[in-house]
Amino acid sequence: LADRSEFDARVVGSDKRTDLAILKIEPGALKLPFLPFRDSDDLEVGDIVLAIGNPFGLGQTVTSGIISALARTQVGINNLNFFIQTDAAINPGNSGGALVNSRGDLVGITSAQFKTHADLDIQGIFFAVPYSIAKDIMDILIKHGRVVRGYLGFRGTGIDSTGKDVSDNFTPVAGMRITELDPFGPA
Repeated sequence: LADRSEFDARVVGSDKRTDLAILKIEPGALKLPFLPFRDSDDLEVGDIVLAIGNPFGLGQTVTSGIISALARTQVGINNLNFFIQTDAAINPGNSGGALVNSRGDLVGITSAQFKTHADLDIQGIFFAVPYSIAKDIMDILIKHGRVVRGYLGFRGTGIDSTGKDVSDNFTPVAGMRITELDPFGPA
């Protein structure tokens, strides 16, 4: 901990999709500090946030920024579709750190930096798992040790009423074209 006290930890559970894990320690009589939390549904674009972490093993650091977008989807990190986007720097080693609002309330868990297929050096586009989602995942991990998600066993592409692929957010989706089928899946 920050006061240099150390404890053995046991992994209660982890979830790769959200990059979250629950560790259990036995602090004895020591009262451990904790962050108050705020429902991430209360966030608004433009809110000031701070990202706390240990980038590149440098030790505890704090970076500041604003909320750039909420419920960001299709960011290419994983198939979780509800990221908080911020410009508070989140570098390797920050993942799993706190994203707090200006009052010090936990609003998210830092996750990733935006990357492209060309591996360009992108600045100012970082993501965090909203606290409301992280809390649900943590509760499941504490209770069951793992997260089991529903799975249909296929992938598809939205199509319009003429059968053409829908590639924008404006065309109404009329159906789905199955593009991949898991031969061992439930479908």
